[in-house]
Amino acid sequence: MNKIVTNYREIIRQIDLIDKKSIKSNLLPRLIAVSKTFPIEDIQVLINEGHVIFGENKVQEADQKWSVLRTKNENIELHLIGPLQSNKVKQALNVFDVIQTLDREKIALKISRLFNDKLDIKSKKFFVQVNIGNESQKSGVEVKQTKKFVNWCINDLNLNVIGLMCIPPFNLDSEPFFKSMKRLCNESNLEHLSMGMSEDYVSALENGATYIRVGSGIFGKRN
Repeated sequence: MNKIVTNYREIIRQIDLIDKKSIKSNLLPRLIAVSKTFPIEDIQVLINEGHVIFGENKVQEADQKWSVLRTKNENIELHLIGPLQSNKVKQALNVFDVIQTLDREKIALKISRLFNDKLDIKSKKFFVQVNIGNESQKSGVEVKQTKKFVNWCINDLNLNVIGLMCIPPFNLDSEPFFKSMKRLCNESNLEHLSMGMSEDYVSALENGATYIRVGSGIFGKRN
């Protein structure tokens, strides 16, 4: 059996196992296959398995890659999980179904202006990225500003914010940060929580993640 398929099926098995043990939510956790840098041939293997949710880090790469893949796979749901630059906002909204890295007022305002200019983004969904580890080198809204920022995006800008997203510090145990994110998500009255990657997705699932983002754990190491 193809190694990608083997890895994928094992992660789906883990999701089902943890979900059956949990009574925290009626939402079945969803797997985002992070396909950044991987070729179309590898991605097609997962599509053939019936997987439809994918994540990309770069707008330009995603545009080139998925314009081809989507011609034959119209039910794909594509998430932007990398930083969103101001000059890429319009292109990102045309390429992605979900933006997981809404992290500052400037980007939110630009999205809102495009919406008011009649760009069709009513079906677009957004996650607010939280700098849960308060790391100077990482993007994200400050923890103490999260609820206020979420409410502003929803109530003042009319953006369809459905959840929070985080990337915990790489050199520390992720679990305390996942627990904090769960509390923050509840305080912000949001339904979804995107957290957990190849190394820590099990802990993320156990602490309330509704989306996990796995790349190398499915496709193997990147070159």
